[in-house]
Amino acid sequence: MMKPDYKNIYSDILEKKYPHKTEECLPLLRKKKDLSVMDILELNLRIFGTSSETFETNQKHRSYGKSDILQILDYQKRNQLSNSQLARHFKLSRNTVAKWKRIF
Repeated sequence: MMKPDYKNIYSDILEKKYPHKTEECLPLLRKKKDLSVMDILELNLRIFGTSSETFETNQKHRSYGKSDILQILDYQKRNQLSNSQLARHFKLSRNTVAKWKRIF
């Protein structure tokens, strides 16, 4: 399955619409590996900021790969967070977090 080339997409957005934010986003765009979901969310936040209307729409269409889920669950262990705290931090459902813990 082909994945979008997020580096090119975000580079073009920065170049055309937000050239003043390029410096802030360069460390993420220069990563050798493909961008993870966490990197993409961070870039999105740095470029566009937060808007409740846009956020609610985007939240419905998020999908996480196995490596991203494991990274989130690892974050929970490192910071000793409950499922509720983790869900609030990453803006997920508590049920989603519980399901992930059962599976992985």
